[in-house]
Amino acid sequence: MTGLLLRLAGPMQSWGDHSTFSVRDTATVPTRSAMIGLIAAALGRRRGESLHDLAAMGLTVRVDRPGTLMSDFHTVGGGLPADRTVPTAEGKRRPSGAATIVSRRFYLADAVFTVAITGPDDLIERAHEALTTPVWAPYLGRRSCPVEHPFVLTGPTNDAVDHLDHLPLHRRRPAGDHATVTVDFVTEAPGEDGAAQRMTLNDVPVDLHPNRRRYLTRQIHVTTRTLPADLCAGTGIPYLDALDKYLQGAGT
Repeated sequence: MTGLLLRLAGPMQSWGDHSTFSVRDTATVPTRSAMIGLIAAALGRRRGESLHDLAAMGLTVRVDRPGTLMSDFHTVGGGLPADRTVPTAEGKRRPSGAATIVSRRFYLADAVFTVAITGPDDLIERAHEALTTPVWAPYLGRRSCPVEHPFVLTGPTNDAVDHLDHLPLHRRRPAGDHATVTVDFVTEAPGEDGAAQRMTLNDVPVDLHPNRRRYLTRQIHVTTRTLPADLCAGTGIPYLDALDKYLQGAGT
């Protein structure tokens, strides 16, 4: 079984878990449905096409920076004439005085995640090729959230998960004389040292067709681990230099 590493970073990310209608939430970590959807889009699959082969994909997430939760206020349909207001469930039009629909959308600002995707060799090879030359551009949960580069860190490798213990962290080193830092790891099975926390997400896609979306729930395990503080490579150019140096040395 092989894998590849992705870096999910950008000004904003949003990983919807159970949101509907006027409130659009975000999970605190990338969801399985979003990662499968990202790869499916890169492969050129349309909504409603089979995702069966992508179900074999495994995910391990390292939280480099958890980000800051923020919300965005949206209105839809205000100031339109009666024949152009938002349609109702019955197919009629909302009256002019009640035409405006208010919604709130939540995002993670300045978050950074490193994700190890593992699976059968042929799946990882196809995913890597698609993500480096995508049919449709990848985004971080919503189309308004483009990915920041570098995005695909490695090609197919046998030790993708192991790299998460050594890959430079996209965060500043804490003040003071600290030899270690704590980092959260999100896995689909309990770690060898036990999970500090379990979370339930509604993010296993059964059908992504826009008219009949269906998901199953799963449990994820969040373990807080200790890594050397020297892995904290800062931000901007210093981080990119450290990342490039590591990837060249690792031969990936």
